[in-house]
Amino acid sequence: MSVSLFGRLRLSLHVLFNAQAAQRLLASQAVATVAEAVPVEPAPVAPAAPQIDRALQLLALLQQEGRLLDFIQEDLTGFDDAQIGAAARVVHQGLGKVIREHVTLAPVAQVSEGQAISLPAGFDSQRYRLVGNVSGQGPFNGTLLHKGWQASAIQLPQTLPGYDASVLAPAEVEV
Repeated sequence: MSVSLFGRLRLSLHVLFNAQAAQRLLASQAVATVAEAVPVEPAPVAPAAPQIDRALQLLALLQQEGRLLDFIQEDLTGFDDAQIGAAARVVHQGLGKVIREHVTLAPVAQVSEGQAISLPAGFDSQRYRLVGNVSGQGPFNGTLLHKGWQASAIQLPQTLPGYDASVLAPAEVEV
């Protein structure tokens, strides 16, 4: 099974922002565990508040360099495959530039796609998703379809006071 470029981009963005929330959540749980001297039933931990402004800032950069939103919002039914392919090449180059400049990525799985992989019982279900005929408890043996992506760092430009992250691309007016 092959995942499209935009499917991978969507998955990468999803993992990017969930990974940050997971790191904050794990860090807060580790501090709470060390601080507690007496075992007490832990209170449910509320998910960390999403950093909407940073997510929107990244989306704005993807629009600025790769015209991602323009491409996604465009009705492609009236275009032939060659026109769509030409547009996709430009979008791909711009999106790649933004990701390479602002996000440090690494694969989740360290084996090549198409290779055998074994996941122990209790594997991290946020890092690995089982597909196909899944039943019973681990360990699970299968073939890696997609290596996954994790972000180890994100470096977004500093914003100015009054920055409105909800404006992903300003309207352009020729004068």
